[in-house]
Amino acid sequence: MTWPATDRYDIEPAPDGLALVQDLLNTLSAGKPRETDLLLERADAQAWLDAVRQGRDPAQDQQPIHLDGDDVRHLRAFRDGLREWLADAAADAEDQPDGERGTLPGMTFDATLRLTPDGTVRVEPAGSGWQAVVSLILIEMLHAQQADNWRRLKVCRSERCRVTFFDRSRNNSGVWHDVRKCGHPANLRAYRARRRTQEQSDSQH
Repeated sequence: MTWPATDRYDIEPAPDGLALVQDLLNTLSAGKPRETDLLLERADAQAWLDAVRQGRDPAQDQQPIHLDGDDVRHLRAFRDGLREWLADAAADAEDQPDGERGTLPGMTFDATLRLTPDGTVRVEPAGSGWQAVVSLILIEMLHAQQADNWRRLKVCRSERCRVTFFDRSRNNSGVWHDVRKCGHPANLRAYRARRRTQEQSDSQH
């Protein structure tokens, strides 16, 4: 699979269908330097959607989804809200390590349960336009939660970056998508700020 939004940040995609959720979140203008927002214009949004749906299991994802201007606006708002929640949840987890993530506004979207001839039950997206895209995203979120992978999808702590990454650390403690690119510079800035504060304090005594 190709994940056009995530690939441009040189980030390893999340496992399985969670990579689709990650790619949606990474359509936002982020990184250093900032990349283009892939959901800003209808043509770009449609091209992104068509790209990420290529190669998916046709039994799960059969119907074409076409986006108009209103669809793109709604999809962009959904993406921004989910991404902000992920970022806030990570900050809350640092303050309260044993606490749960915050809450999202309640939403209801359709999906279809299909029983295949071999007895497999499939959850398939329903609806049209942006609602079909969100239905597909929520299905992948559900699968990731069942696999206990959802909690590892995070937004890089660096305000100069903010890309969405999958935390592969053993204890799920990662906060930077790349420690060398984002962690070390941020820690150096924090160290210098503390040092200036200490020097100012010392000079007043």
